[in-house]
Amino acid sequence: MPRKTYSPALKAKAVLALLKEDQTFGQVAASFGVHPNQLRRWKEHALAHLPDLFAGESPQALAKQAEQEAHQEQLYAEIGRLTTELTWLKKKAGVDRLPG
Repeated sequence: MPRKTYSPALKAKAVLALLKEDQTFGQVAASFGVHPNQLRRWKEHALAHLPDLFAGESPQALAKQAEQEAHQEQLYAEIGRLTTELTWLKKKAGVDRLPG
C-alpha cells in the first residue's frame, strides 16, 4: 500500500485550523482525514520554522547570496592571477617599480 502524501496547502490549512484552537486535535484530524499524531508533527514543524519566515532568508535569497559569493571568489582568483602575471612581467622587463 503506497504512502499517503499531502500537499503543503492541506498541511498549512490543517495547522491553521489547529492553531485557531476552536477544535480539538481529533476533530481537526478527522476533518482533514489525517492521524492526530501526523497533525501534531506538522504543527511542531510549522512552529519550529515560523521564525524563519520573518528572517528574510528565503531560499531564493540564500541561492542568490551563494551565487554572489561564488562570483566574488572567482574575481579574487582572477585578481591573484593578474597580480602574479604583472609581477612576472615586471621582472622580465627589468622594472622593479612603476614611477609614481
